Amino acid sequence: MAEQMERAAGANGAARLTNVADQPETLKDRSIGRIVSVTGSKAIVLLDSMYDGKRLNISDRPEMGTLLAIAQQNTVVLAIVSALSVPVPAQGEGDNEIWIAELGLVGELRMTDDGESATFNRGVTIYPSLGDRVRVANTKELEWAFCGDMNGSVRVGGIRQDANIPAMVRVNDLLGKHFAILGTTGTGKSCTTALILRSILEKNPNAHIVLLDPHNEYATAFKEWGEVINPRNMQLPYWLLTFEELVEVLIGDTTGRKQEVEILQELIPLCKARYASGRNNEQTSLRRGGSEVSRYTVDTPVPYRMSDLTSFIDDRMGKLENKKDLHPYRQIRQRIDMISQDARYSFMFGQLTVYDGMAQILGRIFRVPVNNKPITILELTGLPTEIVNVVVSVLCRMTFDFALWGEGQIPVTLVCEEAHRYVPANPNAGFEPCKRSIAKIAKEGRKYGASLCIVTQRPAEIDPTILSQCNTVFALRMSNDRDQQIVQSAVSDTGSGLLEFLPALGQREAIAFGDGVTLPVRIRFDELPPSALPRSSTAKFSEKWQSSIGDEDFLQRLVERWRSTGISDDDDQTAMLAEAIGLNEGANAASVEKGNARPASGAPALRQAPQGESRPASPGVRQRATGDAVANGEAQPAAQRLRRREAPAAAAVADGEANVLRRLVPAGAAAPQLAAAAAAPCVVPANAEVAQSTSGATDNSALRSLRNRLLKR
Repeated sequence: MAEQMERAAGANGAARLTNVADQPETLKDRSIGRIVSVTGSKAIVLLDSMYDGKRLNISDRPEMGTLLAIAQQNTVVLAIVSALSVPVPAQGEGDNEIWIAELGLVGELRMTDDGESATFNRGVTIYPSLGDRVRVANTKELEWAFCGDMNGSVRVGGIRQDANIPAMVRVNDLLGKHFAILGTTGTGKSCTTALILRSILEKNPNAHIVLLDPHNEYATAFKEWGEVINPRNMQLPYWLLTFEELVEVLIGDTTGRKQEVEILQELIPLCKARYASGRNNEQTSLRRGGSEVSRYTVDTPVPYRMSDLTSFIDDRMGKLENKKDLHPYRQIRQRIDMISQDARYSFMFGQLTVYDGMAQILGRIFRVPVNNKPITILELTGLPTEIVNVVVSVLCRMTFDFALWGEGQIPVTLVCEEAHRYVPANPNAGFEPCKRSIAKIAKEGRKYGASLCIVTQRPAEIDPTILSQCNTVFALRMSNDRDQQIVQSAVSDTGSGLLEFLPALGQREAIAFGDGVTLPVRIRFDELPPSALPRSSTAKFSEKWQSSIGDEDFLQRLVERWRSTGISDDDDQTAMLAEAIGLNEGANAASVEKGNARPASGAPALRQAPQGESRPASPGVRQRATGDAVANGEAQPAAQRLRRREAPAAAAVADGEANVLRRLVPAGAAAPQLAAAAAAPCVVPANAEVAQSTSGATDNSALRSLRNRLLKR
């Protein structure tokens, strides 16, 4: 076979020269060979052996990934070099040899009548014929092919073939059909993720992006655009959890604990019905099979009180005759008490009052309204290890449901860093509800405007079903054979030959393929400015070890940060309670000191309720990073605002309420009672110590007014 090809090459040498002479001058110098085989989406080119480095510019020399052009009538077929070979190597210097290039046909350019512009279409309608000349695509053809519609695309870098040609990403196709960023540790996944998202946000300032950040590294990359939620300011009340998620928190491994699961399954709907029905008629509405109870299931996302759950448990325990039957009830009771007192769980079980703030929680997480903060960064470091997957499950499930019930009016993108943690390939690993939530977005989210971005360093350890749903992939350097195979198996594109480059890619380089890019392409990403870099750089041991900073002050600060995990600031706690009871309608409650409007650090103003609407604002909204009122110097103590609208006597009470609240919330005499608000009918008991801390009729009136507000909640 090789001998036949060699003879054919010799016999047709003159013909090749003639064909070159017949070409226009613009094509003559760039022609590199002719078509000798066409099979489906592939073609083989016999390269002209007369070409060498002396006559070819470096840009005209074909290499792996080079885009070639085959001129046809009114069209130009584009093909990517997928392989280069010499079937018959020269035996001696000066001997002829055959050079072969294998091509993948990827699309065509349809030229306009004037030949000054063209439109690019994937797929080939007019196949090249045997003998057609092949040339390296020129600059105009590269621009038409890779840039396309600039209005709906964003730049992320330059292409390898010509650095002057921008690498563009089509936003609608990228987000509408999910995408993945894959690469070994240290290859720049975080920087790539930040670059792509920042490029999208620059053109789409009203986007809605939720980023799961397990390493707390992205806050620095989105300083001007990001709403940062961490365990210190997170509000994710337990009543938002599904039954499976709540069982994971309260029980964990359910092996041999079927009775506890059944108890919770029976009592939680009763708790929800009790909260909804009100305390006055609870006895009549909670009969088994009653209409009020039947309205709720264990998964209905409505508020209920843990105090009601423990009350039902205690009531059942008091009616049991066999002491052996007490064990499952005691286990649940002890777990609830332990979690309620654990500061790490305060974002879930530490609410000072229970109220329906679901709309406000959703507004903060999904940025409705955007308020110049189009991306939410959920920092997961500091969450208890045993419930990290539960929190991720809740957020992913809420993302899909938000898009579903919003009927696609507000598209949302969920970026899942370290995705192999949450959707592992091993069916026995991970938290099943979390895997289902992410898989649901991957399979069905496109219909409702929920998109998914998967970021992982181990494609081989991620559920292949999830990865297969990502229609656009940015593959950075990978050295592991298994990971390379997984990526190659997910690519059905004719440019899959480019993946052979994966082990040899440099920093900030990737192979991009799929619907988000017009053609498979090797990209060199733009460099982020230092101020926008994620906090993910590797520690410089040799530099850090040149000097010593190990002193007692350093260790003391370390211990304080360590111990403060999950503990919110007192000012934040005050703001949450003040807004929940309606005392604070827009300013930060931490500054409810008379004559002082200074907000707590990181605690901006809160959203006002619409006129005529009486509702408690969500504590989840209290930490909005936008801080419109605070940033503009508009924040005022609640008492001052109330004074403008109320009579003098009522204003004095409002002042007193604010002062009493400030004394009660910090770690003082009444702090335990306030922290257990969800487990007690009255959050502010009129104990002796509190009474002593108040003086005068105004303070007593304020205390009574504050008690009444809380009782109404």
